[in-house]
Amino acid sequence: MKRRALLASGLLLLAPSAWAQGTCPPTRADMEGPFYKPDAPRREATGKGLAVAGAVKTAGSCAPLPGSRVEWWQANPRGEYDDAHRGSLIAGDGGRYQFETDFPPPYSGRPSHIHFKAFAPGHRALTTQLYPRAGQTAVTFDLVLSKE
Repeated sequence: MKRRALLASGLLLLAPSAWAQGTCPPTRADMEGPFYKPDAPRREATGKGLAVAGAVKTAGSCAPLPGSRVEWWQANPRGEYDDAHRGSLIAGDGGRYQFETDFPPPYSGRPSHIHFKAFAPGHRALTTQLYPRAGQTAVTFDLVLSKE
């Protein structure tokens, strides 16, 4: 008997073969903006109050990418970009990363956001942005990269 995805009670139920294949679409690219500087210092915090964690994965298979490099930059609490709010780290086991930062303020008509760049061998670099919601103190943000 052939198994198919079923829609029941508003939930999509996938056959076990679909689970095994993995279904990680690439993270949507977003603008880099004018304030990116390469070679951000390695650190695990650029402020306090917002914990950001996730995993770097490969599109399609969802395979983790340990050893990938994650960079972030954002405006400080006054809405200005500065070197204190730039950082980078190397993803650990399972492609996991985490850092703490200040909650980014909205500025010049832009919503609160944090810029990201992720790099992994054999994958295209990803530039994107995270848009945390007001009042959030923890956010999970996976970065899914496409193969070259």
